[in-house]
Amino acid sequence: MGIAERKEREREQKRNDIIDAAERLFFSKGFGNTTMDEVAKEAEFSKGTLYLYFKSKEDLYLAITIRGLALLEESFRKAIQIGRTGLEKVKNIGEAYLEFASKYPDYFNAMIYYESNELDLQDAESNAQACEMQGMKTLQVVVEAVMIGMQDGSIRDDLDPMLVATVLWGNSTGIITITTLRGEHLREQHGMNIEDVVATSFEMTMRALQK
Repeated sequence: MGIAERKEREREQKRNDIIDAAERLFFSKGFGNTTMDEVAKEAEFSKGTLYLYFKSKEDLYLAITIRGLALLEESFRKAIQIGRTGLEKVKNIGEAYLEFASKYPDYFNAMIYYESNELDLQDAESNAQACEMQGMKTLQVVVEAVMIGMQDGSIRDDLDPMLVATVLWGNSTGIITITTLRGEHLREQHGMNIEDVVATSFEMTMRALQK
């Protein structure tokens, strides 16, 4: 291994150590309640070292978001391997998304932060742009499932696959957010069963897609 290669590996390791430390604090204390000083202490680096790798606390949070999106893409790619038709694959991806949000709520919250805030995407090397790219890779798996369904006749062929995937992403994110944040309210005040809310959302979506 050459000197340049070794230095790059050491730099990448240090960067990952900082992200790991930030994850521990952001996920336990909350993003808003954690300071960069605390992250530096947790990572056992100086605060100045953190700013050599990340320009702000938000930039560091976005690095964590990228991890979450990559993990979600992996989950989607496993889900698309299951199911006989494209429609079944779409449903499996939706179920994988629900499972992901339940298993990794902190990553899901980081993704919501990214999607609900205005971020500067002009810098091609920024973590915001990396989130955008990873998000599109994840969404592309949904596009693939929709296209398979159009080809095998299980999904209407008069739809735009990317448009459908975007709507599915938005609907699923909304349902997960509502059932997570307002689940108890819906149950106690309106007598709704959360599982029924999710099942109804899936049923309506599948009917809308069927040819």
